[in-house]
Amino acid sequence: MLTILAAGSVFFPGLFLLSKQCLKSIPALRWSEGDAVIVSARLVSSIQAVMASSAGYIIASSCKDIIEDQHWLTSTYIMFAVPYFVYDIYAMFMCYWYKLRVKGHEEALAAPQHMRSAVRSYLRREFLMVLHHVVMVTVCFPVSVFWRQGKGDYFQGIMFMAELSTPSVCLGKILIQYKQQHTLLHKVNGALMLVTFFIFRVLLFPYLYYVYGRYASIPFHMVPLTVPWHCNVGAALLMAPQLYWFSLICRGALRLFTGASRSQRPRAPSADAKEHPADGNTLPQPANGYSARSTEPELTTH
Repeated sequence: MLTILAAGSVFFPGLFLLSKQCLKSIPALRWSEGDAVIVSARLVSSIQAVMASSAGYIIASSCKDIIEDQHWLTSTYIMFAVPYFVYDIYAMFMCYWYKLRVKGHEEALAAPQHMRSAVRSYLRREFLMVLHHVVMVTVCFPVSVFWRQGKGDYFQGIMFMAELSTPSVCLGKILIQYKQQHTLLHKVNGALMLVTFFIFRVLLFPYLYYVYGRYASIPFHMVPLTVPWHCNVGAALLMAPQLYWFSLICRGALRLFTGASRSQRPRAPSADAKEHPADGNTLPQPANGYSARSTEPELTTH
């Protein structure tokens, strides 16, 4: 167990550092530190999602009895992936930090008081995602590995497959970061993100209730009254943030496909703006092409 945890603790941060270094040093790229950090974090999240989804498919397709059948990959991947959620809290902060950095203000932002302010701002902005990650480590991990006592590997495998929506979410954030909302790729990816998130995250728990109802020969609407109360509470708590994030995706998709994003493209500066340039007290434009007023909400889910 400790060996698997250690492997995950090395793999995900190591992959992040390797990707960042490659993006900075490959002659054809030579990306800045901030760009390399942000894209590397998205890349690691996408790789973890592919690994989790693949493991989930193998587990679910191998379990004929959805309650009693076991697969060695279930607990193994859970232990391997737990360090990812700890690492990702740090990676998300680094992305947030570099989005705040503006050329000429690096030294000021490096001051301890500014770092503390950035951490507080990050925790406020990403409170739901940080809470999600903390719960995954402190609650879902011990429940999945110890409390289940080897039962329900099929359900665990299906839940792994929820990560199938993550690569399109990560690609969408990168395209928004580099102001590519007008491209066909962004529209296709947006549609794919909407569909995959709805199928693999929103419909996830209704599907699990349906499968259990068939297994136990119980009508679908009676399943919540039959399973233990803590199963219903856990499912509700896990599904609630998915519904919130899905509402953000729908809002972004509505803006994208109704042309709202085109109306918000950057405009040429007015004559008045040219005559009265911003002084040093004006909030500078964030680095790396990021804007808090992007045409779509920035979804940070994994």
